[in-house]
Amino acid sequence: MGQHFLLDPGITGHIAALAGSLAGRSVVEVGPGPGGLTRALLETPALYVHAVELDTRAIAIIEELAQNYPGRLSITQADALKCDLTALVPAPRQIVANLPYNVATPLLTGWLRQATEWERLTLMFQLEVAERICAAPDTEHYGRLAVLCQWCADCAVVMKLPPGAFSPPPAVWSAVASITPHAQQPDPSLFRAMEQVTAAAFGQRRKMLRGSLKGLDGSTLLEATGIDGTRRAETLTIAEFDALARAHLARKADARTKA
Repeated sequence: MGQHFLLDPGITGHIAALAGSLAGRSVVEVGPGPGGLTRALLETPALYVHAVELDTRAIAIIEELAQNYPGRLSITQADALKCDLTALVPAPRQIVANLPYNVATPLLTGWLRQATEWERLTLMFQLEVAERICAAPDTEHYGRLAVLCQWCADCAVVMKLPPGAFSPPPAVWSAVASITPHAQQPDPSLFRAMEQVTAAAFGQRRKMLRGSLKGLDGSTLLEATGIDGTRRAETLTIAEFDALARAHLARKADARTKA
């Protein structure tokens, strides 16, 4: 299922510590597998840990572990992509997880849509994905994921691990990203506008903005924001993308009013 498990208690303990103080916090873990990170989280002052797992083999292990931590650990068998994790635990809440790599990006995007609900996300990704999350403008890994993540949160790579740290070993290095949502978050309509703008802008990243944004009436957006249409998406700052998203949302609202 695209999972590579961490069993070394030294590593799992360090990941749990990277989440900061968990005292009084509820923690959701996605894809606990045999429970290595789960045990580390239970050794912190976290109020409660709720694991979400699809694999029935892992569920049996976590259920057995829960008997040793009465009232502090529970598990839901579910596909995390289809599950509202905020309904599982009360606030303040965090996610700490070694994510299944094949669904890590869509999971993160979904959680960003409800970033006001999360105090922090401490997540293991393939190293390249973690670098994409934290990339600066005009660098190799800067793209749509970097814009969405850094628009909503402070992001940093806080730990890197070689393949041999996992069982079974993946073919690539991995990294933990710390993602701390900003106090102020875009409303859902603005978030959708940003998704549309970044999808268009980076969909054909070698094109100039006046070409890549054409389907969104890009000339209007560029004029409204004062952004040069000969620039390419990877050169824009988060603030410039924010301006484009707001202009796109305003243009759509204006079009509805005229209709």
